[in-house]
Amino acid sequence: MRGYIQIYTGDGKGKTTAALGLGLRAAGAGLRVSLIQFLKDGDYSEIKALRQLVPPIRVRQFGSGRFVQGRPTDEDRALADQGLQAAREDLTSGRYDVVILDEINVAGALGLVATETLLDILRRRRPQVEVILTGRRAASAWCEAADLVTEMKAVKHYFQNGVKARIGIEK
Repeated sequence: MRGYIQIYTGDGKGKTTAALGLGLRAAGAGLRVSLIQFLKDGDYSEIKALRQLVPPIRVRQFGSGRFVQGRPTDEDRALADQGLQAAREDLTSGRYDVVILDEINVAGALGLVATETLLDILRRRRPQVEVILTGRRAASAWCEAADLVTEMKAVKHYFQNGVKARIGIEK
């Protein structure tokens, strides 16, 4: 089976949720799934659930747990490099059928992931591995290399009315 490159991007809600849904479907079909999160660190509700699956979806986080504002720090750069190394391993090792690179698009937009570096990693992946890139502001070169690009468009969101993120729904 050939693996494809999918991108979920845009300013609307649901990019990570869509990727996790695909990962859940894949795990249910017996596929081996890896979730690598860039810029994130924390025990979110979905992470707790993923670790309870049998077999579990492997989850690794490479972020400081805070929003990167302004220029990324040396810590942000080091964590992104570690995430890229994990992605390279998971895409080439043969251990995974599906690899989700959550928020890598944002990491790229912040300059933490070089466009050509990720393209090279994607070119070198095992051809049967499905890879999903999520996050706002996907690089145009990544979109060109992808087989599927979905743009989530924000039309209306209750956050605009002051609703905070709710456990089990947004976090």
